[in-house]
Amino acid sequence: MNASITEHKRTSLAEFAAERLIRGSGIMAIVFVFLIFAFLLREGLPAFTEVPLDNLFSARWYPIEEYYGILPLIFGSLVVTIGAAIIAMPIGLLTAIFIAEIAPRWLREILKPLIEVVAGIPSVVLGFFGVVILSSLVRETLNLPTGLTAFTGSVILAYMALPTIVSVAEDALDAVPRSYRDAALALGATKWQTIWMVTVKAGKSGILTAMMLGIGRAIGETMAVLMVTGNAARVALEPGALFMPVRTMTATIAAEMGEVAQGSAHFHVLFAIGIVLFVITFLVNLVASFAIFRQSKRSARLLS
Repeated sequence: MNASITEHKRTSLAEFAAERLIRGSGIMAIVFVFLIFAFLLREGLPAFTEVPLDNLFSARWYPIEEYYGILPLIFGSLVVTIGAAIIAMPIGLLTAIFIAEIAPRWLREILKPLIEVVAGIPSVVLGFFGVVILSSLVRETLNLPTGLTAFTGSVILAYMALPTIVSVAEDALDAVPRSYRDAALALGATKWQTIWMVTVKAGKSGILTAMMLGIGRAIGETMAVLMVTGNAARVALEPGALFMPVRTMTATIAAEMGEVAQGSAHFHVLFAIGIVLFVITFLVNLVASFAIFRQSKRSARLLS
């Protein structure tokens, strides 16, 4: 009896400690995010008073002559990220469908770990591959003056986002109950109709999460885009802008933060770029969370 009571107390104590540890970890994660944002605000807000707004939001970035226009950097980040999303999202979804619904079990057991291994390749290695091989291939194939373009950066970022999209989307498709597929097949649907009209729709929220995680990976990438995009800070609105050199916000911070004088206007503008990047990433995640919430609510309403 005493041994049973002692064992129960130990179990209760272990559960209490685990619960407090998990709760504390969650709170600390939120606190760290707020501390990072507070640090960015402390160092970046002075830029809005030290630099005139017409200079800060102009189309020229040349800090040596005190031109701090961040529009070319925002433009470069958007072009590269959108290009990567256009490439990665359909390929990632189709790959996830193949692994989850079409590939035999033995092939799936090989492909899934292989994709997760690909996700661990360092970005600097992919950037080196882009500089040495991909940029030359793009330049020769498309007859461009240089292969260091937004398109090259989009291809590299799409490759980096693919493992995340494929892995999360495959998990979402695999989580769809088998009864959904059996019911569709019993009603006379073909295998492809079952995949597109039942499985993909049922796993839509998870697939959307995979897309947003992949885009988030592309927005925040630094080293690869620093190496392969050409680093030309300009706004090119002509149709061939995707095949011209650009400069992203992350690449600018990485390239110039180590050489800038601390406390200078240039220093504060780099942190202001960090604030803009933080806000863009937050808005992307907020929109994704809202869309996932609406989809989950709609699915629950249909099931009820």
